[in-house]
Amino acid sequence: MDRRAALKLLAAGTAVSALSPQLFATFRRIHANLPQTPTLKILSAHQDATVTAAAELLLPPTETPGAKAARVNEFIDHILADWYSEEDRKRFLDGLSDMDSQSQKLFGKDFAVASPEQQAEVFQILGDELALALEALANAPPGYRGEAPEPENNFYVMFRELTLTGYFTSEIGATQALHEVIIPGHFDGCTPLATSREQKGS
Repeated sequence: MDRRAALKLLAAGTAVSALSPQLFATFRRIHANLPQTPTLKILSAHQDATVTAAAELLLPPTETPGAKAARVNEFIDHILADWYSEEDRKRFLDGLSDMDSQSQKLFGKDFAVASPEQQAEVFQILGDELALALEALANAPPGYRGEAPEPENNFYVMFRELTLTGYFTSEIGATQALHEVIIPGHFDGCTPLATSREQKGS
């Protein structure tokens, strides 16, 4: 599966549940190769703070650690740098700017420093905008030639799926949320082997 196809799959809303074992392993390797000291490739410090706040809003710490602990912001930065085209990267960064614009208009502050309740309101607006666009298309008269918003072209969808994928393919997400065993089970040499008769009867 090439990278463009992988990104389309993420944008389709199926994310982790539809990832092939190969692609899941690829994303796991991205996490494993993140440097010990966070180093950003694309995001500025302000953009990184916005991504971190928004990801933590979607996946806050509960009985398991949240998106920030899973280094989802660094995962997203890596995808932006090494997977996204220039066009898609610009669309994503413009979406971050729009979040700040919405937050400034409503609350007089950037998204990253708004309260969780205010951040949730901004995110709700983004989701409502997408829903309204889809509803307008569904209610359009016969012969309307408009097209549905492409999921991979919509910042709200892009961000949500990148966050979910970044979280659930991290070690924290895979071991604590998905309960995946990263290290294969040990060999138990004391387990008796089945006899020939038992094997034939199975």
